[in-house]
Amino acid sequence: MTDQPLSGRRILTFVGDIYEDLELWYPKLRLIEAGAEVVVAGEKARHKYEGKNGYPCVSDAPIAEMNSADFAGVVVPGGFMPDKLRRDPKVLSLVREFAAAGKLVAAICHGGWIPISAGVYRGVRVTGSPGIKDDLVNAGAIWEDVPVVIDRHFVSSRKPDDLPDFCRGILKVLGAK
Repeated sequence: MTDQPLSGRRILTFVGDIYEDLELWYPKLRLIEAGAEVVVAGEKARHKYEGKNGYPCVSDAPIAEMNSADFAGVVVPGGFMPDKLRRDPKVLSLVREFAAAGKLVAAICHGGWIPISAGVYRGVRVTGSPGIKDDLVNAGAIWEDVPVVIDRHFVSSRKPDDLPDFCRGILKVLGAK
């Protein structure tokens, strides 16, 4: 039997068209491997979304029906998807609720746009795609150009090459080895 330190814990992740394929799938599979249940929420339930590199993902549930109390945290992949989803008031309220409750808020690459729009990065040490560095700084975040930044329950990374560090950071915040 494999070690499953996250058994019984649920993690939310978002999906939408032109999501960054690896930034959704790598953490999802790593969290499942650690025993977590990962719920992929999109604007519609059971809808097939196309990744930036063509890999499809079918959502498990609609974002509108998600409740932060049902999850240990949220993982926000990048790609072009976050630019659209950050306009959804439900996405922003969920991220605010996770942040206020001290639950995991993890964002990689352009995924940082969602916590920026949710207003939860003021005074938080983060990294992200160099393309959104100015947005992060203007949102009051403290920028670092490193593979992963862990600041309390916030985990952030810059790009797909940082995914191993990003996932280790997520597991550390969730209390798993």
